[in-house]
Amino acid sequence: MRAAVDLDEAPPATGQDANARTTPAPRPSAGAQQPHPDPAPAPTPRAADRKPATPARRGAADPVKALMHRHRELCERAVDPLEIAAGLEAHGVTDRTAARFRHRDVFSLAEEMYARVPRDDVAPAHADPVTEPAPRATWAVLALLPGVLCAATVTGVRLTDGRLRLTVAVVGVLAVALGVRVALRRGPLSSPPGTHAWRTPPGTRLWTYWLLAYALLGDGLLRAADDGGPDGLPTGLAGGLWPTATAPVLALTVACAPAAWCAHHFAVRARRKLATSRGLEDFADSVQPLLLGTFALFVCALTALLALSGAVLGELAAYAQGITLGALLLLARLLTVHGFTHAPTVALGAAAVTEATALAVDLIGRLPGCGFLATPVETVLESVGPGGIPALACGAAALILLFHTTRTLTRASAHAPADEPR
Repeated sequence: MRAAVDLDEAPPATGQDANARTTPAPRPSAGAQQPHPDPAPAPTPRAADRKPATPARRGAADPVKALMHRHRELCERAVDPLEIAAGLEAHGVTDRTAARFRHRDVFSLAEEMYARVPRDDVAPAHADPVTEPAPRATWAVLALLPGVLCAATVTGVRLTDGRLRLTVAVVGVLAVALGVRVALRRGPLSSPPGTHAWRTPPGTRLWTYWLLAYALLGDGLLRAADDGGPDGLPTGLAGGLWPTATAPVLALTVACAPAAWCAHHFAVRARRKLATSRGLEDFADSVQPLLLGTFALFVCALTALLALSGAVLGELAAYAQGITLGALLLLARLLTVHGFTHAPTVALGAAAVTEATALAVDLIGRLPGCGFLATPVETVLESVGPGGIPALACGAAALILLFHTTRTLTRASAHAPADEPR
């Protein structure tokens, strides 16, 4: 009955309704909006909206890896973390920079970089850089060679006269120059092998020869020029009237041996401090007293050699010019050995030019109307003697070079291997 009632109450169906009931409703299009849509699963995010599993910038997630890629050759060639630390410091990486790579200092950063470089397990073990061998007898003997040749030359000159003396002097000077060259090519005073750019520049050799020649002849030449002027020079050259200062030259050549030992001592101790330091500032603070102590030790040895040479030869020891020249040559050689060649050339050149200028000005001052030019030189000659010129020139250059050395050789990069940049 309820069905009949429902049929009676329903409105009469029109033609469209009849067709709607008999014909199935078309499927709504994708863009059609349904009044009551059925719940559907959440749409899958597109590839562009999907968050990557790893950061897009790998350097932000692994800054050390990006730094290793930038210094790949340094990491691959290094035989220990100390070489990487020295190379990084040479490229401007400081302890403050290492903090941006989540490390407390450059040494800690270098240790991680060294540990992350893949290496061959069968690679030959490298020697421990901290425990370096004792001084070898080879370079120790070569360091004594210049002093032995110079002593033989001085003895030969004193025992001969005339043309034979001149021949002995010329041959002896050439032999001493060759001995010094051989001593500087082996041992602690030599440049590392394979460093063609680090060889002693020609300018440095030229200024060194001038300074040594002036130490031998300069005082007598300056005194002769001051006494006789240009007219007195030929007489001095012909007759050899002014004396030669052989004592300081002999002491300087013999001092090649303590200079080599001091350079070896400084290199070994600095390498050990590089291994135990935990920061660049810590390394600099520990190496600076070592450098100054080594320099003072050489000065004391040179002073003793000057006193001994003066006593044996019966000449003035010439402490002022001998010590200042020896200090200048040692500092210049230490910088050259560690790859810094520009400052030694400038310092040696400045001292040599000062000596040459003093001699030239004293000669020009003897000409009419040019006496005022020689006033500074005459003042030095009257107050401290002819030895004051080289003492002032070499002393000023040595002080400037010492200040530069304390700022240069106290950096970790100065003790990097030969193939690393300085």
